Amino acid sequence: MRKHEVRYFQCAACSFLHTEEAYWLEEAYASALDERDTGLVMRNQRLTITASNVIYLLFNPHSRFLDFAGGCGLFVRLMRDVGFDFTWQDPYADNLLARGFEYQKGDDIELITTFESFEHFQYPRLMLEDLVEISSNILFTTELLDKKPPAPEEWWYYGLEHGQHISFYNRRSLAALARPFGLNLYTDGKNVHLFTREKFSPTYFKWLVTYLRKPLSYW
Repeated sequence: MRKHEVRYFQCAACSFLHTEEAYWLEEAYASALDERDTGLVMRNQRLTITASNVIYLLFNPHSRFLDFAGGCGLFVRLMRDVGFDFTWQDPYADNLLARGFEYQKGDDIELITTFESFEHFQYPRLMLEDLVEISSNILFTTELLDKKPPAPEEWWYYGLEHGQHISFYNRRSLAALARPFGLNLYTDGKNVHLFTREKFSPTYFKWLVTYLRKPLSYW
């Protein structure tokens, strides 16, 4: 944010990378939406295809779903427009595009989507504990870290200009995060990941999210 000098710490066991206690978050979240995020619409359009195919091929498409940290509601609107019963929740943003479809505590949720949120979690294990109480199937995105953290100027995902990204993972640290909850990790090896107690072929999941470029309809 061009004003704070921040230390980063890496776990010797699983390579999870985290900032020091994030005392600047209130300032960083003065606006829930980052005006520098020019890929917002394109990313949600792409993830609509990914999530639709994951749900159609791996889960019950006729169930109810939740988009956690759903921002302005664009993804929920897109998923509802293609026929999925999606609900919205975000404690920091206003629901502008999916009003009337807010998540209600106690809803029976088949799968949670939460995109570009894990890097914002100050206490990932506690947040995952809350999510698993809603559903043990969690489809999410976050960019994976190399084992050795790149220099600040070499990796855009640090988000140094806005200060909202404070937790960074690789495959090993995501697996360590999932393990206490009995969750399996499936990943494309880049930025799309799934926590679930179900068992699938890792190769099939990677193919599904990497090479299946057209949306499947469940009608």
